[in-house]
Amino acid sequence: MNPLADRLRPRELSDVVGQRHLLAQGAMLRRIAESGQIPNMIFYGPSGTGKTTVASIIAKSAGKTLHKLNGTTASTADIKSVVGELDTFAGMGGVLLYLDEIQYLNKKQQQSLLEFIENGQITLIASTTENPYFYIYNAVLSRSTVFEFKPVEKEEIEKAVARAFDFVETERGVKFEVEAGVKEHIALLCGGDVRKAMNAVELLTVTSGGKSEITLEDARAVAQRSSMKYDRDGDEHYDILSAFQKSVRGSDENAALHYLARLLEAGDLISPCRRMLVIASEDIGLAYPMAAVITKACVDSAIQLGLPEARIPLAEAVITLCTAPKSNSAIIAIDEAIADVRAGKASEIPQNLRDSHYKGAPKLGHGEGYKYSHDYPNHWVDQQFLPEALSSARYYRYGDNKTEQAAKAYWNKVKHTYGE
Repeated sequence: MNPLADRLRPRELSDVVGQRHLLAQGAMLRRIAESGQIPNMIFYGPSGTGKTTVASIIAKSAGKTLHKLNGTTASTADIKSVVGELDTFAGMGGVLLYLDEIQYLNKKQQQSLLEFIENGQITLIASTTENPYFYIYNAVLSRSTVFEFKPVEKEEIEKAVARAFDFVETERGVKFEVEAGVKEHIALLCGGDVRKAMNAVELLTVTSGGKSEITLEDARAVAQRSSMKYDRDGDEHYDILSAFQKSVRGSDENAALHYLARLLEAGDLISPCRRMLVIASEDIGLAYPMAAVITKACVDSAIQLGLPEARIPLAEAVITLCTAPKSNSAIIAIDEAIADVRAGKASEIPQNLRDSHYKGAPKLGHGEGYKYSHDYPNHWVDQQFLPEALSSARYYRYGDNKTEQAAKAYWNKVKHTYGE
């Protein structure tokens, strides 16, 4: 028997759970499906959000010969077989190719479809769980419209779970007594994945052992940790890290702790450690230089402790970073300096700064005129350090925080007094 998710697969767009932004009356994808004029499309989003279902419904209504391939198993011969049908009676009206997991096809395989996609002989509907702008050949991407599928809302999944229980009851002729909270728990912990929710319902009903009662305890057992939609090599990994850093930068310690918890619950200790070391200098920087020291100490402790204890020093570091004053003056300064170097502005080093610690240096004039800063009041004396072509360059600008403004006041006083 097919899995419950397949037996319950919708046959009409109006029956699809979630994706109202794509499938509600008047939404673009709904209008495309109803028009019968199907362009090349790529459906992008997490597993269990309806990509395959929607593609199948649209494909069946297109009036073209339908072929299905899966990128995980499809070979070049399979693609050639689809192309070969274009010259046959079956392919006279055109071919609609539904290609699931297109990201697994290599560049050459994707290229083999280009000519036929472009002239309209093949209409491509492809689905992928990975960001198409990273994983799909650009020439295919430019000839397709991308639609993003989102995790299904908890309330929508609850309705689907209720329908699933009703369906199994009718199918098996058994009336289940579903304890309060079971449906909500499954919907909450499936992480927006309808297929996971259906699998949980099926497992609960199959393992009921002839009993008609479905308990919350059983639901917790089958749905545990299923909400952790996380792949260290996928989009979710980088999205969580991005949200993590932006939350710290925005001084929201509660949001930052949430994203840290998601990373740690997925067993990822290294990624938040590395990201916090960057944040300490990029986003807090000179406003509170000790943040880098504290963060390094907490990260070292976390690495030595391992999970679960590592969560404690990492939480300390996150809260410190969030509540610290912020400055990005350091990253702006170095990026502007690098930009000048890459633009070819790295002219000759001034003679007075060149190495003079060898016998022939005086003959070359190396080090001539150099003033030893420590010999002067406040350990500073006016002299040119930048190459001539960059003598007026200013990369660092003091931030508006207390620490940098204090440094600015000090050096303004020193350089005004002794820099004339």
